[in-house]
Amino acid sequence: MRELVVISGKGGTGKTSVTAALAHLAARDGGAMLCDLDVDAPDLHLLLAPDRAETRDFRSGNAAAVDPAACTACGLCAELCRFGAVRPAEDGRSYRVDETRCEGCRVCVEFCPAGAVAFRQKLCGRWHASSTRFGPLIHAQLFPGEENSGRLVALLKKEARERAAALGLKLILCDGAPGIGCPVISSLSGAHFALIVTEPTPSGRHDLLRVAALCRHFGIPAGVAVNKHDLSPENSAEIARCCADQGLPLLGLLPHDAVVVQAMLAGKCVTELPASPFSEALCGVWKQVRGLLDTRRPSPFPTTFNS
Repeated sequence: MRELVVISGKGGTGKTSVTAALAHLAARDGGAMLCDLDVDAPDLHLLLAPDRAETRDFRSGNAAAVDPAACTACGLCAELCRFGAVRPAEDGRSYRVDETRCEGCRVCVEFCPAGAVAFRQKLCGRWHASSTRFGPLIHAQLFPGEENSGRLVALLKKEARERAAALGLKLILCDGAPGIGCPVISSLSGAHFALIVTEPTPSGRHDLLRVAALCRHFGIPAGVAVNKHDLSPENSAEIARCCADQGLPLLGLLPHDAVVVQAMLAGKCVTELPASPFSEALCGVWKQVRGLLDTRRPSPFPTTFNS
């Protein structure tokens, strides 16, 4: 089984449009388990229109909760809380915890003289197992402001691997999160290859180098596709020089093409529409990626997070 992760280093490069098209091409080449790992702002479902078969809660981390029946309203918890999370209840007879402010430090739990503060696991989001026209999809959504995105990504990858093995699928195709933070690191865990989608701008080049350094640090082979390359030939040429200096294969130059917007409006991926310069260039990228996947080993760093 091979695992391909599409990442970008920054938002707005067209990563998800590329991933959706690759999902279509993969479906024609034997199929793939699809996985949207951008759990903070997932959008692959907008193009794949999944039919949800399973929805499960994601619980991680803890927050304090006051039992009003046991609370003596001494106010010690509010006095000790450094985050302003403990406040008087509306009835004035007890205290309550604002979960959005609670940092899970346990001070109120440990020092409550009445033992009225519990330490409950938080409901941080939900994850889904769905079916799409290109194959099964594992995806999720963290609730606003919640943490532990890396753990949720690790959970999605674990589910994707187990289900892919059960279905006999040889490829896992992941849409990673932008940037270089925790969800991206978790997305790369155990991957055989990372396709970095960038754009011909100074910020695109800067963030390409950052995410390429991240891949190199964790031993993940990577290649680059430049989206909308013809909007700035000078910056595209500079990115090509950077790729050569970094030893990164430049797998394709994707032109600026109105078909991308047309596909979005139709709720389809680019390769489902009539042939275009963009889809032809992307087919070339896919052919090279498939060849590289067959020759790469998985990354050596851990694939799970401790609780």
